[in-house]
Amino acid sequence: MGPQSSGKSTLLNHLFRTNFREMDAFKGRSQTTKGIWLAKGAGIEPCTLVMDLEGTDGRERGEDDTAFEKQSALFALAVSDIVLINMWCHDIGREQAANKPLLKTVFQVMMRLFSPRKTTLLFVIRDKTRTPLENLEPVLREDVQKIWDNVPKPQAHKETPISEFFNVEVTALSSYEYEEEQFKEQVAILRERFFHSIAPGGLAGDRRGVVPASAFAFSAQQMWKVIKENKDLDLPAHKVMVATVRCEEIAHEKYSSFTENEDWCSIEEAVHLGPIPGFGKKVSSILDAYLSGYDSEAVYFEESVRSSKRKQLEEKLLQLVKPAFQSVLEHIGCETLDKFKEAFDKALNGGEGFSVAAHDCTQFYVALFDKGCADAVIEQAKWDTSRAREKLQRDIDAHVASVRAAKLSELTKAYEAKLNEALSGPVEALLEGANNETWLAIRKLLSRETESAVTGLSGALSGFDLDEQSKEKMLLAIRDTARGMVEAKAREKAGGVLALMKDRFTTLFCHDADSMPRVWTGKENIQENNKRACSASLKLLSVMAAVRLDDEKDNIKKTLSDALLDTGPTATDDPLASSTWKEIPSSKTLITPVQCKSLWERFKKETEHTVKLASSTQ
Repeated sequence: MGPQSSGKSTLLNHLFRTNFREMDAFKGRSQTTKGIWLAKGAGIEPCTLVMDLEGTDGRERGEDDTAFEKQSALFALAVSDIVLINMWCHDIGREQAANKPLLKTVFQVMMRLFSPRKTTLLFVIRDKTRTPLENLEPVLREDVQKIWDNVPKPQAHKETPISEFFNVEVTALSSYEYEEEQFKEQVAILRERFFHSIAPGGLAGDRRGVVPASAFAFSAQQMWKVIKENKDLDLPAHKVMVATVRCEEIAHEKYSSFTENEDWCSIEEAVHLGPIPGFGKKVSSILDAYLSGYDSEAVYFEESVRSSKRKQLEEKLLQLVKPAFQSVLEHIGCETLDKFKEAFDKALNGGEGFSVAAHDCTQFYVALFDKGCADAVIEQAKWDTSRAREKLQRDIDAHVASVRAAKLSELTKAYEAKLNEALSGPVEALLEGANNETWLAIRKLLSRETESAVTGLSGALSGFDLDEQSKEKMLLAIRDTARGMVEAKAREKAGGVLALMKDRFTTLFCHDADSMPRVWTGKENIQENNKRACSASLKLLSVMAAVRLDDEKDNIKKTLSDALLDTGPTATDDPLASSTWKEIPSSKTLITPVQCKSLWERFKKETEHTVKLASSTQ
């Protein structure tokens, strides 16, 4: 920066070996540099960008057109680490010096620039005289201080020294026109100061708030946009904005590139077919490559923004890979469940106890699932696999419960079949040979066979690890089943009681004590034989009339005898004119009183012919 035609472009070209357009002195002193020009310094490390600004106080813009001058000054201060102020030696100490408006402009715009770092102002005194630099520098610094003191400042910076905003450096150069060799030698010495300028203590040593080179063009564009709108330039906020835009761009590029990655696409396609060995490591490696790529490209941007956008990128990438991860877990779960079922069935078929087989197989295959999950876990995600594990455990438990139910059903049916075989025939025989001890014999038979079945079933159930309540429920069920079998057989036989009564009558009436057919000779007491046979048949009816498994007394036999055999006193009312027995609940009734009366009448009618036939022989 500096007055027009003060040799700024010439100095920059010699200092940085650039090719900015220079004024042709033979064509007169006029504006050469218009606007702001940018070039890369040649042969300087680190990479240094050089800006050549349009000169101040040029007649081309006029005295009143200071807008661009202020805008370019603000832009230079915002973008640059080092600002060279080009000034004439003879202006030092003068009240109307050409550089004073420039310095005033620089200091004014500095108030609009909220920067976290100090800019280096390098005053280059041109065409120095014989006065030594050590004598010129204090005067220059005093002039600069006066200008700083007189510049209007916000209340917060009324007493702020210039050193809070700037590092002021001073150097002097001989005249390029009259002492060219000396000028070049002095410029060469000055050039050395720009090597390693960003190192601590260097000309640009304050690195706070810098923008990475990859974002320089965008940053400068946005700065100029704000400056043109005549707004204050908040560099920390601008730095955040630039970092936000660039980090988002880098993150988007990494995300897009990841979605097209061949290795990832292969994995994404393969997970539909089954589990992938090493899934977690493979995906973690690909993710790490892209996140590391982001880190390397975004390393110089504002840390909070960089970290925030990295986190967003990581979350977005993890959301992308999560369905594949879930598919892998599902495959591992299904495969593990199938293996469990196969191993469990094999163990049971090999004679291993149910509970032991269930416990051992469950423990082994859940551990196998955990191992598979560990292989599938993506390092960056730290996703919880407990839900998948719980689902597998539920599926295993459901299968074990299903197999247990089937096995218990088989076991129960086997004992029911044994009971049926042990009870059906004997009960039928006892009922057909009904006598006073029939139900006692049936109760003993039922008790013996039931206890045998309960003992056997109880022992078999011990291998199923059932709780006492469930076990007792099953044993009670087998007891109820046994009773039900006896009751069913009794109802079946009660349905054919008339035929049994007739058979018994025929056997007793038509056969002698040796079971030989009777030959009626006329000497037999037919009436007595008839009475004995009828009494035996009625006894059979009384036995069949009700189920008596609880050893409770009843008067069915007496009631029937009194009513049907005429052995008791004549009653005023008919005791058989009822549908229930006094001592017997309806659930235990096989033949009601009124049914007994009806059956007896049929019985008598159907046996009458046999008695008459016997009587006719006498």
